[in-house]
Amino acid sequence: MSTAVHLRGLRRVFGSRAVLDGVDLDIERGEFVALLGASGTGKTTLLRILGALDRPDGGTVLVPEARTIVFQEPRLVPSKRVLGNVVVGLPRGAAVQEQGRRALAEVGLADHARAWPHTLSGGEAQRVALARALVREPELLLLDEPFAALDALTRLRMQDLVGDLVRTRRPAVLLVTHDVDEAIRLADRVAVLKDGRLVTDERVEARRPRDAADPEFTALRRRLLGDLGVRLPAAGPDENEKAGRPSEGAIR
Repeated sequence: MSTAVHLRGLRRVFGSRAVLDGVDLDIERGEFVALLGASGTGKTTLLRILGALDRPDGGTVLVPEARTIVFQEPRLVPSKRVLGNVVVGLPRGAAVQEQGRRALAEVGLADHARAWPHTLSGGEAQRVALARALVREPELLLLDEPFAALDALTRLRMQDLVGDLVRTRRPAVLLVTHDVDEAIRLADRVAVLKDGRLVTDERVEARRPRDAADPEFTALRRRLLGDLGVRLPAAGPDENEKAGRPSEGAIR
């Protein structure tokens, strides 16, 4: 594999605060990396720099030119039908329209090409946003908490869809998320951003499909939560559930 993302000494300063303070990160082509961190730690700032929506104040940033972002909100154009949203900004023509239809078919929305955005469910709208990203054939796919606004069942289905599409298309992927379980379920590697630096960068060894009951999954979850500063209960998951304690899977 060749390197798609190369960061060395990345800095981003707001006022007197260095939100990113010497971040080093490589992502290979075809590799899926999940980035965890509490709110305000600079995860989205890093993603925006990779997507050319923000600028670094120092360091080296090397990324492929063909890159796209899927945000937490689908950001569809209300005045355009679904297919029009998928190919928005691309040259007009039958070939581009066909590429858009193929992308819609990949995300399971082949029969929604002429639908209006306001008729879609949240999950359907986010699948349109994913198709819009895929039709541009990115070498780097940036995902900024794209499942956070979805209900639990739709979120799991979208995670499966993204995982399948990434394994088929093989872009480099950076997923920003608060959800530890989501990161382990999808990624090849999981990194933790804290105090402006990566304090963890660990390969996920659990077998696919990932099962939260797998001891390797459970052990990695506990390590990552510890790196995020979460004080873990001594009781096992069954006791926590009976006691009504919240899940360990997400950090805010």
